[in-house]
Order: sequence, then C-alpha cells, then structure tokens
Amino acid sequence: MVEAVDKKRARLNCIHHLLGQIPYGTIEHPPVAMPPREHHADYHRVPIPADMYVPAIY
Repeated sequence: MVEAVDKKRARLNCIHHLLGQIPYGTIEHPPVAMPPREHHADYHRVPIPADMYVPAIY
C-alpha cells in the first residue's frame, strides 16, 4: 500500500521501491571490435525533409 496524499510523491516512492527490489550488478562484456569505416566518394547526403524533424519543446 502506498500513502497517496501527494500523488506525485506516491508514484515516485512506488517506483523507487520497485526498482529497489531488483538485484543490480555489473555485467562483463567482451570488447567490441569495429571494422574500419568505409568512405565512398560518390555518396552525397540529401537535406532532411522538414516533416521528419522532432520539434524542440524545452
């Protein structure tokens, strides 16, 4: 049961509690080997259409 007089704090407390129940640990990953980058002289990037931009609200 979550004390919910202040709904925002109640949600944050619930999320904090649920995330605290998960055992977190570091995971070892092998190093990533990237191939050398290929450059193509005949490639030309076209302008991005305006309707594909995400507006900056904040």
